[in-house]
Amino acid sequence: MAIKGEHQPLHILFFPFLAPGHLIPTADMAALFAARGVKCSILTTPLNAAVIRSAVDRANDASAASGGAERVPAIDIAVVPFPDVGLPPGVESGPALSSEADREKFFRGIQLLREPFDRFLTEHRPDAVVSDSFFDWSADAAAEHGVPRLAFLGSSMFARACGSSMVRHNPVEAVPEDEPDAPVVLPGLPHRVEMRRSQMMDPKKRPDQWAFFQRINAADDRSYGEVFNSFHDLEPDYLEHYETVLGRRAWLVGPVALASKELATRGAADKGNNGLSPDADGCLRWLDARPAGSVVYVSFGTLSHFSPPELRELARGLDMSGKNFVWVVGGGGAGTEESESEWMPDGFADLLARGERGVIIRGWAPQMLILNHAAVGGFVTHCGWNSTLEAVSAGVPMVTWPRYADQFYNEKLVVELLEVGVGVGSTDYASKLEARRVIGGEVVAEAIGKVMGDGEEAEATRERARVLGEKARRAVEKGGSSYDDLGRLMDELMARRSPVNV
Repeated sequence: MAIKGEHQPLHILFFPFLAPGHLIPTADMAALFAARGVKCSILTTPLNAAVIRSAVDRANDASAASGGAERVPAIDIAVVPFPDVGLPPGVESGPALSSEADREKFFRGIQLLREPFDRFLTEHRPDAVVSDSFFDWSADAAAEHGVPRLAFLGSSMFARACGSSMVRHNPVEAVPEDEPDAPVVLPGLPHRVEMRRSQMMDPKKRPDQWAFFQRINAADDRSYGEVFNSFHDLEPDYLEHYETVLGRRAWLVGPVALASKELATRGAADKGNNGLSPDADGCLRWLDARPAGSVVYVSFGTLSHFSPPELRELARGLDMSGKNFVWVVGGGGAGTEESESEWMPDGFADLLARGERGVIIRGWAPQMLILNHAAVGGFVTHCGWNSTLEAVSAGVPMVTWPRYADQFYNEKLVVELLEVGVGVGSTDYASKLEARRVIGGEVVAEAIGKVMGDGEEAEATRERARVLGEKARRAVEKGGSSYDDLGRLMDELMARRSPVNV
């Protein structure tokens, strides 16, 4: 009869939300734990498993190379079918949803994942579960099984603190709807955080989302704690705020992307050429021929979409900036080559054809490789936390262009607190494309110049970004703050064990 004690490795179940921006950092985090001797399982569905398969395989190869499965346990992916809720075959993640009806079915399926989650906890009895905050029901489910639940949303501590302030106080309510530019101050935070009303979710207009965020906040509040893809030197005031004011326990273990040993295919679904755009190799060769710090990288993630007028002005801005550029289109709403004629300004296609100033990548780009290339000196980003932290890790300053979710909060952190970026003046939270204010090319070009130009302010911004990148890389090294936080969490979970029969 085996006794579950310290002679057996910790076993942690990771349960990421079904979207690349949640799956990828969760797989990277599991790799960090596995490298420290933790047995890791990731519960997900078939097509989502493909997104993280290469990262898991690499972690398992590293496990074997460092001493075998007994010393460094491998990561396993527990694959369960996505519930049958009437979605078309192959639709089981956020980016695949094409209508509001599909979205409603998808979230109904998310609720039905509780049954395989419960079954895993019953059959395997892990020491802890790291579940996505979007699975708010997992807090109570884990508690019923006596398993400590650690929440993970994959956002910054700053954004989570802002979101908590919003949920607790609803400061938008006091500002008239017909004053979109009116300031809204988020109370109870270490810094004065002032937003425009139009940059925030309106609970009256989105009651379902508001109720969802309230449930998330309440579930995370009663969980064992929360793990963050961040590090102490990045947002120390908000770590203290989280623990002392909000009364929540937090462990900062990032940047988790630095756990990935193969930056080229990170996050690319395992199909065809590892899921990478066929433009990727040519882009990297093109970067090799460009001077250090001369290229601005442009990418808006997998879920942001732009109208043809917005894309046209962005193209104009890149041209007017005078900088070399790599622009990822497709995921950011630019569509196929056939549709590009709708928005490309005169002469832009010729600019691309000559290949001297710019390159377009259609599809999945090797973002970490690009950001860490010496030729890249700036990043135009939607401020999704994964992209933001990847830029921080690479020491690259940002031009911020948030669209929805936590992105406006992340912009505040980047521009006002860290001072490693410049905004383009985005003001519309998750608005419809046809209603969104178009930001002019002149504004885009000016913002690029403010982080990549020759002036003292631009040089100071770049230096702050460089120093922050060094701190990010040190955090995950042995003796760094994130390395130590991960170790402390492991020790605490091990100490919770009571000898029981297994």
